[in-house]
Order: sequence, then structure tokens, then C-alpha cells
Amino acid sequence: MKNKVYLSGQFAKKTDVGKVRLTNEDRVLAVTNLKGNVLLVVCDGMGGSSKGDLASTLATDLLRDEFQNKKGFLTRAGAYHWLTSTIRRANAQIYDEAYKNPQYKGMGTTLTAILIVGNYAVLAQIGDSRAYTIKDSKLMQMTEDQTYVGYLYRTGQITEEEMKTHPKRHVLMNALGIYPSLEIDARIINYEGEKFLLCSDGLYNNVSNRDIEAILKNEDSVDEKADELIALANANGGSDNIGIVLWEVFK
Repeated sequence: MKNKVYLSGQFAKKTDVGKVRLTNEDRVLAVTNLKGNVLLVVCDGMGGSSKGDLASTLATDLLRDEFQNKKGFLTRAGAYHWLTSTIRRANAQIYDEAYKNPQYKGMGTTLTAILIVGNYAVLAQIGDSRAYTIKDSKLMQMTEDQTYVGYLYRTGQITEEEMKTHPKRHVLMNALGIYPSLEIDARIINYEGEKFLLCSDGLYNNVSNRDIEAILKNEDSVDEKADELIALANANGGSDNIGIVLWEVFK
């Protein structure tokens, strides 16, 4: 079974403005190319009205266009290089746009991406959007939040409960487009047909891990699951925009 290729699946991609924000700065992407590779992306824009939405749109548009023109990946290293280098191009594009237009100064975006190529995938993380999977029937967070409170938690200075109410819980340590150079947390993982959920903090700040896990494990379609997650986030306050990409292979 080691070399079995999982390319046949379905995805849902949805955003919602939530119950508090006036504009939606989240952008999502789920596309396949001619080789049947799959690219999943969630971006949560930052910088306020007309800024965050532009940054997240620039990032997802560039990744979509470059991916759909890509004819495939010959090696794992090649797939890793393509994803990280394309993300760096998106960073440069956002930074240059803000440099040329003072009204866009300070704009940026988070970015969480998974590129699935046969029996492996490349995971890339910038900021505090997240990727989850189900492993041994349990919800597993695949990414680390690149935030100040995430750093405090990982270094043992605060507890997981204190993270939820810390006054600096929204301070990012990394974002796309803020600086000319960029640090990307990226790695290659083996892929055996797991389902993936990518989401912005508007979901996980309003829906518990227990409820996310229960919805991902039910028998509804991917579209129904995405709708259920968004509805629950809004029912629990809808404190931010909600961006979701859900991928499942056909059984």
C-alpha cells in the first residue's frame, strides 16, 4: 500500500464575515491541476478595510494561477521548492504593493497551505491560521500558531487556558507581506488519504476542538460539514471572519 496514490477526492471552500466584522478579509483556495495534484490554502488578511482583503487576495490569486499552470512535480524536493518559492513571490508582491501605495502600508496576511502530490504532501505555515487532520480517530493540529502567546505557551510561560484570554493573544510573530524577507515553516509529510481541515482563527476561537472533531467525523458531505462549522462559529459569537477549506478522499 506504500505507493498507492490518493488523488480522487472532494473539497469544500467557504468564508463567512462572522457576526462582528464589517468586511471579510479571509480568502480560501482549493484547486486541482492537470496532473490531479491538490492545493489547499487559507489566508486571513490583516491591516483593516481595503488592506487585509487585498493582501489575502493577492496571495491566493498568485498561488492559484501558478499552480494551475504547473504541469506536475517530479520529486518531493521539487514540490517543496515550488510551494515555498511561490509563497515567497506572494510575499514580495504584497510587500511591493504596500511600498508603492501608502494607503496599503502595513497590510499582510496569514497563510496555511497543503500541497498534495500522490502519497506525500507539503505543509506550509505563516501566522496563526491552522491545519488539522484526524489521526487515530482524534483531531490533531498539524501547525503551530506563530503568535506571541503561542511562543509563551511553547516555552512554558503560560498555560493553554491562559492563551485564550491573554491580552496579546492576537499578536502575530510572522505574516506574509510585512517584510521583504520571510520565514516559512514548511515540511514534507507522507499522505495516506487523511482528511484535512484548514481554517482561520475565526473558526477555532469560536468552536472547540471537541466540536470540530465531531463534525469532521460525521457522515455528512464536505459542504455540509463546512456549513455546520461556520454555523457553530457564528452561534458561539462569530467574533471574526471564518475561512474554511475541507478535503476528503473518496472512499
